[in-house]
Amino acid sequence: MSLARHFTASEWAVLSGGLRLKDSDERDPLRSLMARDLLREDVCEQLLDTLGPVIGSPTRAITASLLGKRLSFLATGACLYAMSVYDKGLLLTLDNTVIEYSHDDGVWTSSMPLHHGQPLTYGSNEREVWRETLVQALFAGLLQPLWQTFNRVTGVSRRILWENTAVRVYSLYEKRMAKIDDPSIRERCEADFQWLMTQAEPALFGLDYNPLSHFRRPPTLVDEGQRSIRFRRTCCFYYLATEPAEYCSTCPLLRPGKCR
Repeated sequence: MSLARHFTASEWAVLSGGLRLKDSDERDPLRSLMARDLLREDVCEQLLDTLGPVIGSPTRAITASLLGKRLSFLATGACLYAMSVYDKGLLLTLDNTVIEYSHDDGVWTSSMPLHHGQPLTYGSNEREVWRETLVQALFAGLLQPLWQTFNRVTGVSRRILWENTAVRVYSLYEKRMAKIDDPSIRERCEADFQWLMTQAEPALFGLDYNPLSHFRRPPTLVDEGQRSIRFRRTCCFYYLATEPAEYCSTCPLLRPGKCR
């Protein structure tokens, strides 16, 4: 059954539009593979070596970081937006998730194809357990093994990979979901974000710490106090894959008092 059939037309428009969710039969056949296959070191190395020149990356480690940023956006966006906004559970697993790595004319064009789209539902007073199940599958079940493999194959810091993930979650809740008009839905989103930040156990991420709270640096005043920016703790290396060098708006190298 088509994934889209489990959502209303307006819900699917958001998920398949900006959040890039789609059925696995619509995957890019030439630039995609199953998530579990990427855990094989030889497959991972081949993918990174293929993708590096396409995105202008000089090393496997930088390629892994930038691919990790893209995968974090695709995976957390589709899963957490469906969970918090639509109260519908997308179970992202190594065997259900397709990794696309399409990148054309300097822009990521990849999507998040899923094989089995039947949403996971919950009964009365079971939402907290349901939420934990979705979050554990997403982070501990899917992303943590991928980041471990990236680290093992390239040496890229797991801290960088996890902060890549964390900043995507911050943006999803604080920017995209903040635009929702319905107060009851916005309240649910805020409650889920608060739980993710302060109460979600490290085991749900497959770690001994909660990366969402760990990388939450206080905002820094810039432009003589006219605005504030929450700078990252680690650098994702994006500037090393651009010519001339471009920096993310929250790059720690741009933080006042830091030297490039």
